Amino acid sequence: MALPNPSSAIIVNNWENDFKIINSEKVLQFEVLADKQVQDTCPAIIPLPNKYSLLVVNRSKFFYLKTNTVIILDKGAAKIINPRLRNQWQTLFKTNIQRLLDLDLDFSFNENRNQSLNESIPSIMLNLARPGDKLISDAAIATKTGSYRLSISPNRVVITANDQSGFLYGLISLIQLGIHENINNQGSMLNSAQLRIPCWQIQDQPNYEWRGLMLDESRHFFGKAEVEKLLTWMAYYKLNRFHWHLTDEPGWRIQMNTYPKLTTIGAIGNKTDSTAPAMYYTQADIKEVITYAKALGITVIPEIDMPGHATAANRAYPENSGGGVGKFANFTFNPGRDSTYSFLTNILREVQGLFGSKMVHLGGDEVSFGNGSWGQLPAVKNLMTSRHLKDNKEVEAYFLRRMADSALQYNDKILTWDEGVDAGLDANKTIIFWWRHDKIGALKHAIEKGYDVVMCPRIPLYFDFVQDSSHKVGRKWAGKYASLQQVFDFDPASYTINMESKGKVLGLQANLWTETVHTVQRLDFMLFPRMAALAAAAWTKKTVRQIDHFENTLKSELYLYNKAGIDYYNPFDPAYTPEVKK
Repeated sequence: MALPNPSSAIIVNNWENDFKIINSEKVLQFEVLADKQVQDTCPAIIPLPNKYSLLVVNRSKFFYLKTNTVIILDKGAAKIINPRLRNQWQTLFKTNIQRLLDLDLDFSFNENRNQSLNESIPSIMLNLARPGDKLISDAAIATKTGSYRLSISPNRVVITANDQSGFLYGLISLIQLGIHENINNQGSMLNSAQLRIPCWQIQDQPNYEWRGLMLDESRHFFGKAEVEKLLTWMAYYKLNRFHWHLTDEPGWRIQMNTYPKLTTIGAIGNKTDSTAPAMYYTQADIKEVITYAKALGITVIPEIDMPGHATAANRAYPENSGGGVGKFANFTFNPGRDSTYSFLTNILREVQGLFGSKMVHLGGDEVSFGNGSWGQLPAVKNLMTSRHLKDNKEVEAYFLRRMADSALQYNDKILTWDEGVDAGLDANKTIIFWWRHDKIGALKHAIEKGYDVVMCPRIPLYFDFVQDSSHKVGRKWAGKYASLQQVFDFDPASYTINMESKGKVLGLQANLWTETVHTVQRLDFMLFPRMAALAAAAWTKKTVRQIDHFENTLKSELYLYNKAGIDYYNPFDPAYTPEVKK
């Protein structure tokens, strides 16, 4: 096949036919090259968009985002992006660009009320997609939340979307292009008054709807400022689910007005110091975090762990304890007492009133660690007799079903770890989190029973596992660990290809358990840059991902991490960033 004339060639990816017509120009199907050509053939965005193109004649042309550049909303966009949200986004963009690049840009939003625009004044247009206006060519996924079209020319940027997340992601992609252009061209024509942005054409949508990150704050507590920093970077990478693990053995971290001792007693201590002062989130803190996350298109899902991992709650209210001795004493709730179910139902009611996500994670994992004394408890004996339950496994299943029924009074969905499949929970109202990478049968069981599944296997999506073979602190599994490239290469579809899929894979999630994470510095070290690789795996199709592009773009991301004061791991020069061990 002959190449088109260089004056009209367009770099593209993933088009259905060899040639198409875009703006009366011929398009050649183009396989993205590696190494030096990557910077010219892929937009500098993480995660890489699923479709993109660039006219060769536009390679030397740019849109200049200046302090007086206005973001103009059409009537449809103005309804979705209300004045409060505009102010939140303006503050987000202005503050972070100033902090990371020392650029003073205003990012002011205006409604286009008269529909007349001066073409000579550079502007950014946000347009609501019209009926029949496909954001992308694949109709099956064109309506996915977060889809957007980004068209950049020297005088005009147009972002078209159907929803809040689509507009936000379009703006973030635009800004990422400018950030990387700025970093890679320092000392050239760039100055402190403008951001130079290459003229890419992008049609983009998420490959998976669930792009999550879980933070365990029971074992070590990090606080509201750190959580909001984490949410900011999640939005930057188009991650949209924050799973907040707030209760476990070491500490209970959420204020409950109905049961104040959960924080006055249950919040005392952490994984390394059982006498550490009580640390927890007030309800005002929770509401502030929820509001911030909502502006970033992130759903926050609380986890109230049960019937195991209940030690902190049982310290506060020992009458609910399921007994046990030694290391796992008071590890479970007592499944035989009606008052236990009332206690937990009242908590779930109050939690839903705070979070409003209509989802709650009930845990349901590792119950066998601490249920050895159940058979000795009179209330459990009575339960087993009256309900014809033959062993602790059946008691556990009964508990989860009963608490699921309670949770569904206030939520549309309940979530559990993959042990929940064995409890016989309603597949239409339950999402299963597959975490035991060594038990592929648990995933098969969930999929074939019709459960929707979020993939979060220990290898490679447990971020408490080390990311480099030389690291000493953190977990390994039979010598295996979670490297940056393993996270980047993760492909949920490869696990289920031979399974009878009555359920579906919603997406993927990385989990950061904090047994070995004592400080913000180590938290950063375990998250960055693996969070960027997670985003690539969750957003970009396997066939589109380019490791060379990712690594090239990531090198300039490290500059941002430095400017942001993040204690990251440098995969290109590990000696430059020694392992943060606490």
